[in-house]
Amino acid sequence: MGKILIVDDSAVVREGIKDFLGKNGLDTETAVDGVDALNKLREDQSVKLVITDVNMPNMDGLTLAEKIRSELNNQTVKIIVLTTENSPALKQRGKAAGVSGWIVKPFNGQHALGPIKKMVQSWK
Repeated sequence: MGKILIVDDSAVVREGIKDFLGKNGLDTETAVDGVDALNKLREDQSVKLVITDVNMPNMDGLTLAEKIRSELNNQTVKIIVLTTENSPALKQRGKAAGVSGWIVKPFNGQHALGPIKKMVQSWK
């Protein structure tokens, strides 16, 4: 089964999502920003879903999505943006980068679990 990579510069958010998904039987890894995430994706081909914040130092989440598609030439990994941002322009940029979903913070695990598990089940 594939792994979920959680990318957020906030340790509280990152670990909270990791703990919630782990308790629900999902395999997760974390990254502190887009640069860290890109390096982990280069090393670990088992990642099938990326859940990323937008506003982070070093590399933001939308740039990460664009680089996953262009630099890594990975068109199959699913990308969900988890952010406080909700502007149509950012959503359009995300869509152009191949983002699969957009969740506005705060993260509601129970609400997001169904769609996340549906994505995970498609990996089998």
